[in-house]
Parts: sequence; structure tokens; C-alpha cells
Amino acid sequence: MTGAAKRIAMWSGPRNLSTAMMYSFAARGDCTVWDEPFYSAYLEYTGIDHPMRDEIIAAHEPDPDVVASICKGPVPGGNAVFYQKHMTLHMIPQFDRRWMRSCINVFLIRHPARVIASYAKKREGTTLADIGFVQQAELFDEVAAWSGSNPVVIDSDDIRADPEGMLRKLCDAIGISFTRKMLHWPAGGNEADGAWAPHWYAAVHRSTGFEGAEGPLPNLGGIYAGLAAQALPYYEKLAALKL
Repeated sequence: MTGAAKRIAMWSGPRNLSTAMMYSFAARGDCTVWDEPFYSAYLEYTGIDHPMRDEIIAAHEPDPDVVASICKGPVPGGNAVFYQKHMTLHMIPQFDRRWMRSCINVFLIRHPARVIASYAKKREGTTLADIGFVQQAELFDEVAAWSGSNPVVIDSDDIRADPEGMLRKLCDAIGISFTRKMLHWPAGGNEADGAWAPHWYAAVHRSTGFEGAEGPLPNLGGIYAGLAAQALPYYEKLAALKL
């Protein structure tokens, strides 16, 4: 890879292969990763109750302007790549988004039935706002409007089905070199993990690479089926443009 350092803002909702993707980029050897930079600021500003809320706010920067300045600034550690794992729901309208113009914005998607089935195991009372599909579509439109072109979209199902092939496509699309180092990482987590890792990351901490292709979509009932139906159009909009 040549030229200036690359800042990659990867936008997804929760339970969306996002932590595995962060580990993949961390394994490159030339990349600094940052786990959900705006999570503390989101909790502090909204007052919403999430698992480990107090620990997260105490352990991470709660000022969104400070976070934004780091996101658009020099790559910590002097690396060539700065991979920022962002949750779409954290980028609330009250936060200044101008920093995003200093990054390559990429959108990581996953079918809502899979997201909801996984999220509901970790946090009860799941709502549409919790899973980030509406926010993801809004951010996508915003980036497309000011950049003049559609940002890159990649589907987590496709990555799991063909990790090397899809990561090669992603790296090419964002202008960095692919390395097979991205296919594996050490078990046990990463030093960049956020304070929330004990609640959310047990499965990925046991992993050393991407799991195989997923099976049939889970069958959801009741309110969760309705929630998936609400989220589906937002997913399908971006899926039509995926790598």
C-alpha cells in the first residue's frame, strides 16, 4: 500500500461480525483498531441503559468532540491503517458528523433475522433503534450525498462464506493491500477490546478466524418477527449495492 494513511470507518449494527472484522484488521500488522469509539458518549448523552453502562462511561472518552478529533486525526501508533469499528446507533443526530469526511466509510450489513436472534440472547426488550438498521441506511444516504457516490457495502454472510475472497474485494475497494494475516487471529480477544467485551464477546474470544457459512435464517416469532419485518427494507436497500 502506498500513499497517505487510511482511516476506515466501518459502520454496522450489533451482532454483525463487527468484532471479528476488527480482529481481522488488527492482525494485519500495519493497522491500529478502535472498538466502538462513540459508545461512552452515546450512553452519556442519551441516558439509555445498556449492560455495563457505568463501567463503559468510566473507562472510555464520553466527549463526542474529543472522539471525533481522534477519528480524523493522525493514526495512533503511526500505522498505515486506522480501522474504526462504529455502531450506527451510536452516531446520534446531536453528534457532529463532519469528521466522517476524513474517513473511508464502509457499511457492514447482516440479515435482520440473524441480528435479532443473536441480540435477543444478550439483551431483552430489543427495539428497532437498538439494532441500527434505520440509522445505517440514514448514514449511508448521508455519505452518498456529500461524497457523490455510493460508499462500499459488504455483507457479513458473504464474508463467512468466502473470507479470503470477500476481504480481497474489500481491500481493493478501499485502496489497501490484502494480506492473508487477516484470516486468522489469536484466541482470547484483543487489547483494543472495549470495557463491554465481557458481556458481548465470549464467542469471538474463542475464535481464531471467521466461522463458516451460516445455515438457514432463524425462525422468529411474535414481536421479533415483526421487528425483522420492519428492519428488512433497510437491509435490502444496502444489500442491493453490496460487493
